[in-house]
Amino acid sequence: MKFTRTLLAAALVALLAACSNGAQDSAQDAQKSADTAQQAADTAQQAAAQAPTTEAVQAADQAKTAASAAGQAADQAQQAATAASSANNAMSDSAKDAASNAANQADKAADAAKDAADNAKDAAKAASSGH
Repeated sequence: MKFTRTLLAAALVALLAACSNGAQDSAQDAQKSADTAQQAADTAQQAAAQAPTTEAVQAADQAKTAASAAGQAADQAQQAATAASSANNAMSDSAKDAASNAANQADKAADAAKDAADNAKDAAKAASSGH
C-alpha cells in the first residue's frame, strides 16, 4: 500500500512538473491529504496495538477507512487532472472542478482519520492509565 502511494506520488510529481494548472494543484493537495490520512491511520493502529481496547481498535478501523477514502479521492483527483490536461477548455473546467471536489473529499477524509487517530490514542491512554 505504501509502495503504491509512493509510486502514485512520484507519478503526480512528474505530471506536475510537466504541466501545472488548477487541476494538478488540486490533485497534489488531494495526495497530501491522503498521505496525512494514511499517517493518522498508522498512528491509530499503533495506539490500538499498545492498548487493544474495543474503543482504540474501532477508532483505528475508522482511521483506516478514512485513509482509504482519502486515497480514493486522491485517485479521482489525479484522474480528473489527467482529463483536464488532455481536454478542451469546456471539459477542462469541469475536470478542474472534479479535481477540486476530490481534493476537498480527501481533505475531509484526512480530518476524519486524524480525529479517529486521536480517539484511538485517547482510548489507549485511558486503558493504560486504568491499569
